[in-house]
Amino acid sequence: MTDEIKPNVNEAPTHDAQLAAENIASGEEKAPKVDLEADYAAAQKLSVSEVDRSGKGAAAAEAATAPKQAVPKQVETKTEAQPTGKPEDYKEIAKEVGPSKDNAVTNVSDDLVEQALEKGQRKN
Repeated sequence: MTDEIKPNVNEAPTHDAQLAAENIASGEEKAPKVDLEADYAAAQKLSVSEVDRSGKGAAAAEAATAPKQAVPKQVETKTEAQPTGKPEDYKEIAKEVGPSKDNAVTNVSDDLVEQALEKGQRKN
């Protein structure tokens, strides 16, 4: 299917295009015929290289992207902590960690909790 080009002199982007559009409009030149389907088929042929058509392209891509170092297979390991059953151990750890000296410690009273709950309620 061929389409005929009907140029518009006012839309021509360059002086040469304007002259060509004027010549076509006056009949001095013939308007070029455009076969969109043939152009599309030609573009499809050009979009795939000869290397890719032969199958060598896939091999070349595989070789180019292959890792250069061997990657070891993952091995799952399971670590299980053995219970000691000695509360003294945990008390010693708690003493070592101790409270933070930088953080202020406040005593939480029932009144303070009640105030926080009241502030958290939605007002109607």
